[in-house]
Amino acid sequence: MVNAYLAFLVLLALQRIGELVISRRHTRWALARGGVEFGERHFRIMAALHVAFFLGCAGEVVRLSRPFDPLLGYPMLAIALLAQIVRAASMRALGPYWNARVIVVPGAPVVTRGPYRFVRHPNYAAVVLEGFAVPLIHGAWLTASAFSLLNAILLSVRIRCEERALAAHSDYARRLGSRARFLPRLGVRRQRAAPAAPVSSEGS
Repeated sequence: MVNAYLAFLVLLALQRIGELVISRRHTRWALARGGVEFGERHFRIMAALHVAFFLGCAGEVVRLSRPFDPLLGYPMLAIALLAQIVRAASMRALGPYWNARVIVVPGAPVVTRGPYRFVRHPNYAAVVLEGFAVPLIHGAWLTASAFSLLNAILLSVRIRCEERALAAHSDYARRLGSRARFLPRLGVRRQRAAPAAPVSSEGS
């Protein structure tokens, strides 16, 4: 199962590279329309953390001989695949405004379709799910623990930066301010939102 797991990591890494290519194209598109970038410093830290994540997953499994436990591995694989679906739905909803960086096009209306009907940051919720599920597919609990902790700290900075930028340059507070960040509020009736065009960025 080690080889299959390593192949899975390679596929995920290739997906991230593809997302960076898309992000660069979207960056040029947004900047040409007056987009403003925020949080350049923490973006570099985030990129380094994600590289370390893949190296940690592979290194821990290979060097520490982590076993594959089907009772843990298959549920974690299902969660990891669910995270990919959420990521894809988030990117599709944002369209050309999706970006790995925090780039806001001033005056553009905020997205309220797709998973954004329910939460403010579905893409970051997917990152959190991946952070513990992908390592635990093959028992890499040290990587799962370390990445989840560091990612939580980094996301707290990233989300504050992004929400301040959106509030200053769009109708974010009115459109999404009352919604939960990561998990839908069960049992709470949600107000029906008018359709909106894409806006802003939510990175990986």
